[in-house]
Amino acid sequence: MTPFKKVTLFCHRWLGFISGLVVFIVSITGCLFCFQDEIQDAMYSYRTVQNTGKPYVQPSQLIAEVKKNFPTVSPDYIYYYGAERPAGVLANQGKDGYHYVFLNPYTGKITHHEKPQTNFFIIVEYIHLYLLLPPAIGKWIVGVSVIIFMVIMITGLILWWPKRKSDRKRSFTIKWGGRWRRVNYDLHNVLGFYATAVAIVLSISGLAIAFEPVSRAIYNTANVGRNITYKQEVSEPKSDSLKRTGVATQPVVDMAFAYARQQRPQAQMFLIHNDPALSGAIGVGAYPKSMHYARATGFEFDKYNGKLLKSYIYEKKSPGLKLTEMNYDIHVGQILGLTGKIIAFLASLICASLPVTGFIIWLGKRKKKPKAVRNVVHRRTHKRELAIIK
Repeated sequence: MTPFKKVTLFCHRWLGFISGLVVFIVSITGCLFCFQDEIQDAMYSYRTVQNTGKPYVQPSQLIAEVKKNFPTVSPDYIYYYGAERPAGVLANQGKDGYHYVFLNPYTGKITHHEKPQTNFFIIVEYIHLYLLLPPAIGKWIVGVSVIIFMVIMITGLILWWPKRKSDRKRSFTIKWGGRWRRVNYDLHNVLGFYATAVAIVLSISGLAIAFEPVSRAIYNTANVGRNITYKQEVSEPKSDSLKRTGVATQPVVDMAFAYARQQRPQAQMFLIHNDPALSGAIGVGAYPKSMHYARATGFEFDKYNGKLLKSYIYEKKSPGLKLTEMNYDIHVGQILGLTGKIIAFLASLICASLPVTGFIIWLGKRKKKPKAVRNVVHRRTHKRELAIIK
C-alpha cells in the first residue's frame, strides 16, 4: 500500500469511529421518514377526505372553528393539502408549543387534533435533525457528522478504486458464496460505492435545509453569471401598521387565498402563513402537486387592507431559488416520485449499514492471528545436503 493510501485509510477509519454512531442514527431515521406520508395515509383515516366537488370553506371559517374549540391558541398556519386530503391548522399555544388541528375542507368540521411532538414521525424527524437534543446543539452535532461522512465516502471511493482492469468485475459485485467475513467486506465496499453519489446529494441537501450558509452557497453557485442578490429575491415585505387606509371589507386571509387560487387554478396544495412574528404580512404559497414542496408560487399581502405586496412567480424565480426550494423534495427523494423515494430509502439504508460493516472489518483485523512462517527448503538443496551426509 502506498503512503498516500495509508494516510487515506487512517483518515477513513478514524473519521468513521468519530461519526459512525451519529451517521447510523441519522440514516436509519432517514429511511423511516422517506415513506412517512404513505405510511401515515395507510394508518390514519383522518388524513383523507371524500372529494365532494364543492368549494373549500374559507380560511377564516377554519380559523373560527379552531378558535371555538381551542380559545387560547393563535392559528398561525393554514394548510389546504389537496382535494382528497384534510385542511390543517397549526395553532400556536405559546409556551405549550403547537397544536395541530385537522378539518374537513368542505365542511369546516374538526376531524382530528394532536400535539406534533406526540406524532411518531415528528419524533423521528427530530431525531434525524437534532438527535432529540436542544436544536442549537443537536443541529451542529448532526451537521458536523454529515460533513465528516461525506469525507469518509470520498476516502472510501479512493480506497475501493481497483488498480487493474482484471479487478474491476470483482470490485463491482458481492461474492455471496464466500465466507461471511468476505461477504461483509464486499457489502461495505461494493454497496458503499453504489450509494456514494446519492448519499452525497442527500447530505448536501440536508445541510442546506439545516444551515442557511449552505443554502446560500447553493443559491449563489446556481446563479453564477446572473445579476441577482439573495436578499432582494427572498426578502419578505412587511405590513405598515401606520397605513391602514382602505381597510378590507372581508377577512384578508380569505382575499389572499382567493387571489392565489385565481392566479394558480391548477395548484393542488396551498399553504397560508398568518404569523405576526414573521413579518406581519399574510403569505400564500401555491404548490402544483399535493405534499410536494417544490415549484411553488408565492404571494404576500398587507394584513390590514389586503393589498398585494409581492409575488414570487415560479417561472420568474432564479435557478438558484428554484434549486434551494427543491431541497426538501430532493432530500426525501420525492423529486423523482416513488422511484426517487425508493432510491433515497435504499441509499439511506446502505449508509446506515456502512458504520456496522466497517466496524466488523476493523474488529476482524484486530482479532486476526499472524500466520506461522513456514521454513521452506528447496528440494534440490535438501537432496544435496543428504548426499553430503552420506
